[in-house]
Amino acid sequence: QVQPVESGGGLVQAGGSLRLSCAASGRTFSSYYIGWFRQAPGKGREFVAVISQNGDYTNYADSAKGRFTASRDNIRNTVYLQMNSLKPEDTAIYFCAAADHYSEMVGQYVYWGQGTQVTVSS
Repeated sequence: QVQPVESGGGLVQAGGSLRLSCAASGRTFSSYYIGWFRQAPGKGREFVAVISQNGDYTNYADSAKGRFTASRDNIRNTVYLQMNSLKPEDTAIYFCAAADHYSEMVGQYVYWGQGTQVTVSS
């Protein structure tokens, strides 16, 4: 079992940065891939990033590459998403979720946080 909780969202101006945190309970945290997803107003939930169990592998949506960086600290049971050069189109609720294998698909993730709002103004 793992129960992710997101934090770190807020309001920033275009070009600014935020670091989101995904804190998860459970001794098996390091067994999971952690995905980041977002859902903008009027849109479906979309993949943003994924990080492997030990943090050695990451992958990103095209919209995030070069701007977002995922990392994890398994000692603290926390995954991070550093978001730089933010754009208004990044405005969304951001979720982290856990899966037992690599995936970019929402349906493959079993454990979800409640989300944190990111708003980027122009």
